[in-house]
Amino acid sequence: MLGLKLATDPRWVNIVESNIEEILTDHAWCEQKAASNAISLVTYNSELEELVTEMLIIAKEELDHLQLVHNLIKSKGLTLGRERKDHYVNELFKFMKKDGSRKDALCDRLLFSAMIEARSCERFKVLSENIKDPELAIFYRDLMISEAGHYTTFLGFARKYADNIDVDKRWAAWIEFETSIITNYGKNETIHG
Repeated sequence: MLGLKLATDPRWVNIVESNIEEILTDHAWCEQKAASNAISLVTYNSELEELVTEMLIIAKEELDHLQLVHNLIKSKGLTLGRERKDHYVNELFKFMKKDGSRKDALCDRLLFSAMIEARSCERFKVLSENIKDPELAIFYRDLMISEAGHYTTFLGFARKYADNIDVDKRWAAWIEFETSIITNYGKNETIHG
């Protein structure tokens, strides 16, 4: 469904389970960054009423997810650590086109966002199906469904607002690029690591 070419090795969950505090901290900051991304899309595209409306919904959902993760951290007697850099997202960011029209830049920002949501969704699925903690399995299954919705929203808006871009061709390029970098990840107890 997501179009990703490389699936996460389920053994990644063994790494995650070795440090639940780290994965939950990383996850919390991923949710914060996702909310900030949605707000940035509002800030730079305030004239696009439908986009603004949907991005505000997504920003609120991402903040709700942040609160859920924080509550889970507290309930497990853990601590929310400091913000982490997301090297995967930083690599994806470098692939984003910075030239062309404002609409072209918006389209690529939406595809960038869709890619992050797609991989997050896929990782949450792997967690939900393989983690031994039943509470976390249910938690990640619910979030997987939400991320899938965000992925389709971002992809849909990219198609809607594309001017001179063949979105399917550009999305295929995003998938190829993501495939080339994802092999470097899946070795750490972070959502994208």
